[in-house]
Amino acid sequence: MTLALRPLASVIGLVAAALLVAGCTAGPGAQTPTSSPAPSAGGVDDQNDVEGTLLDDGRMFAVVTWGSSTCVPQVDTVEAQGQTVTVTLVDPDGDGTEKACTADLAPRASIGALPEGVDPTADITLNVSYGDITDDVDLDADPAATGTPGTSTEYLPSAGWFDDGGLVLLTWGSSSCPPVVDSLEGSGNAGTATFATDADQACTMDMAPRATILSFGEDTVDDDAPFTLTLVGGALDGTVEVL
Repeated sequence: MTLALRPLASVIGLVAAALLVAGCTAGPGAQTPTSSPAPSAGGVDDQNDVEGTLLDDGRMFAVVTWGSSTCVPQVDTVEAQGQTVTVTLVDPDGDGTEKACTADLAPRASIGALPEGVDPTADITLNVSYGDITDDVDLDADPAATGTPGTSTEYLPSAGWFDDGGLVLLTWGSSSCPPVVDSLEGSGNAGTATFATDADQACTMDMAPRATILSFGEDTVDDDAPFTLTLVGGALDGTVEVL
């Protein structure tokens, strides 16, 4: 789990000029985080499950819910009292008409920023509300976190486990061009995610946090020890250390 951010709107103002030059290469973000669709998995009982993880070196978090992969909930409000953080999720805004959602059942990651004063090196409780669903998510302390909630992100990829064999990958870039996983391999304490590359794809000029769920499967990788995730393609080449 690794990285950090100041209110996202102020960040966008600082990077807007650079984005006009940089175009759609992977980099920082818009106000509405997105999640790449994941393959259908689980069953009806999973619909009310809520999981979570720390990201961005302790500056951000992800809440994982189950539902349509094309209708990812958005973080609406975040408030903190000590190490207890109250998070409200809402369905994404449409264009004034009812949004059509695919009928699959998949894990979706919604990204938010931890409020100032929360200590990522100590245990955190997320009180999550999403429609009729309410649940508490316990986030284990990350002693290695060096980011401070409320400070600016470094726009580096980070990842955190939310379940056995399942992690949330945070990357930065155009909100209209989220990473698309082409293949995923892993065993022991290492894995490789290869992303599709479309040089002709038209992308918006914003810089947004994008959440991609990577599911290696239970007992495939060791998620109880330091894990090295290698990213290949999609302008994301590099490695991410998942603690």
